[in-house]
Amino acid sequence: MATENVEITVTPRLIPPPCMGNLITVLSIDGGGVRGIIPGTILAFLESKLQELDGEDVRLADYFDVIAGTSTGGLLTAMLAAPNKDNRPLFRAKEIVDFYLENCPKIFPQKNTWIFDSVLRLIKAAAGPKYDGKFLCFKVRELLGETKLNQSLTNIVIPTFDIKLLQPVLFSTFEAKTETSKNALLADICISTSAAPTFLPAYYFQTEDSSGNKREYNLVDGGVAANNPTLAAINQVSKEILMENQDFFPIKPTDYGKFLVLSLGTGEGKQHHRYSAKDAAKWGVLGWLFNKCDTPLIDIFTQASADMVDIHVSVLFKALHSEKNYLRIQDDTLEGTTSSTDISTEENLNKLVQVGNELLKKPVSRVNVETGVYESAGSVMTNEEALTNFAELLSHERRHRRANTPT
Repeated sequence: MATENVEITVTPRLIPPPCMGNLITVLSIDGGGVRGIIPGTILAFLESKLQELDGEDVRLADYFDVIAGTSTGGLLTAMLAAPNKDNRPLFRAKEIVDFYLENCPKIFPQKNTWIFDSVLRLIKAAAGPKYDGKFLCFKVRELLGETKLNQSLTNIVIPTFDIKLLQPVLFSTFEAKTETSKNALLADICISTSAAPTFLPAYYFQTEDSSGNKREYNLVDGGVAANNPTLAAINQVSKEILMENQDFFPIKPTDYGKFLVLSLGTGEGKQHHRYSAKDAAKWGVLGWLFNKCDTPLIDIFTQASADMVDIHVSVLFKALHSEKNYLRIQDDTLEGTTSSTDISTEENLNKLVQVGNELLKKPVSRVNVETGVYESAGSVMTNEEALTNFAELLSHERRHRRANTPT
C-alpha cells in the first residue's frame, strides 16, 4: 500500500521549537510493567523542581521536545503528553504513582497462592497469556478516549512490534503529521506497546486514510524491539533534521551536543545473578518461559535491549564530548518481588515507591560495558542533584526560546 503524504491538522505544541533555542530536549522511559512506579517517582521530583523555578502550572510537556516510552513507559508518555479538556497534560507527574498504586492490582490481579500460581502459570504458558488485559484496555480507553497521536501536546515516540510483519513499528507524532495510517488512537498505541508476550494478549487494530484505504496492525510489546526507546527518539529527531523540518533545521544531524537527554530505567535485578548457564542448559521451552516467579526469556531480551541502547548512547555522547548532556537513571540492584514485571500486591507496589525515592539519593552512575553493572560516574553528585541541575537547564532553555519566539 502506498504511503499517503497529506498535511494533517495537529495540536499546537506547548514548547516553542528547538530552532528558537540552543538544545533539543528528550525524555525517554523504559518498559517494565509495575516497575513504571520507579520512573514515575523520578518524574514527580523533576516536575516539582521545574515548578519551583517557573510556577505551579508548568508540566513536563512544557519542556521536552520529544517524550518517548515503551510498554509501561508508553503509558507514562501518554499520561504526560495527552491533552485534557483544557488542552493541558492529562496528568501531573506527581499523580502517576497514585495511578499505578490504584490500577496495577486490577491490571495484574494477584489471586492465587504462590504454589497454585506456579501450576497455573505452567498451564497458561501453553494455553494463553497470564492476564486477559481487559481492565488495561478499559482504563486506557477511558483515559485517552478518541485522542489521536497527532493531538499530543509535544512530540512523542512509542515503539511496538508487528508480529505479522516481524518488524518494529514506531508511532511518532512526526510521522502522524503526514501519514494518516500512522495517526492512530493513542489508546490503541498504548495497549499495543504494553502487550508483553506471555503476560498480555497481542493487540489488533486498523487505521484508515483519507481515501478509505485500511492498514492493519498486529502488535505486541515495544520492548521486543526497544525496551529503552532513547535511541529511537534521537533517530526520529535526526530524520526530521535530514528532512529539513523547520522546527529543527538547520541543526546538523551529527551535532549531538545540541541534545539534552534524560533516560529513565524501570530497574532490574542484574546484580543478584538470578540465572546461570548451568541452570539454563537444562531448560526447554517452558523453562525459558517460566522459572519460579520469573520469565527468563522476557527478562533477558528486555534488559539486553535496554542496556545495549544505554551503551550506544553513552559511547556516542562521550565520543562527541557531550557526555554531560546525557543522564541515565537506572537501578540494577532490585531483588525478590521488586524485580518482577507484574507482582502488584500492595506490599510490592509500596516497595517500588521506596526504590524510586532511594534511587534519587544514590550517586549518578554509568553502565560498565564489561560487567554490565551500573557504577559511580566518578562524581559525588546524587541523581536528585543531577535532576535539579537538569531542571535548571530545561527552565533556561524554555525561557530562551520564549524570548526568541515572535508574539
